[in-house]
Amino acid sequence: METAALPYVDEHTTLVAASADAVWRGIGEVVDRSFGSGYARLVGCADRTASGPRPLAAGSTIPGFRVASAVAGRELVLVGRHHFSTYALVFRLEEAADGRTRLRAETRARFPGPGGALYRLLVIRSGGHAVLTGRLLSAIRGRAEQLRSATPRRSA
Repeated sequence: METAALPYVDEHTTLVAASADAVWRGIGEVVDRSFGSGYARLVGCADRTASGPRPLAAGSTIPGFRVASAVAGRELVLVGRHHFSTYALVFRLEEAADGRTRLRAETRARFPGPGGALYRLLVIRSGGHAVLTGRLLSAIRGRAEQLRSATPRRSA
């Protein structure tokens, strides 16, 4: 699936007080435990279970998503489809000042037919998607900052 061909939905950003490496590890840990198979089954997701290599790599799956590409410390592209939508969630990491990392989560999706239109109304236009994406970014930020704190510092 070509993610750029999917219509843009939204993007959320957070600044993380940790290196891109710590943020990358945080993304893997949080994403791997954040999506449940119950919802994936309910809406008919193509990928309903976790499988494949860990840390996440191209071909790995989590409920609702398959990893289309993974460039450690830079970008993770998750794609999926179910009865009401074909979608992508793209995490991008960028260096920021003072050893911090800017983490962006971009959502792209197509919602075909009347069922898709209703799903879009219930999930996107209701604001539910924005709230859940914000919580996901907050959890990743928290985990990455914990990982940063747990990493021993080298002395000069």
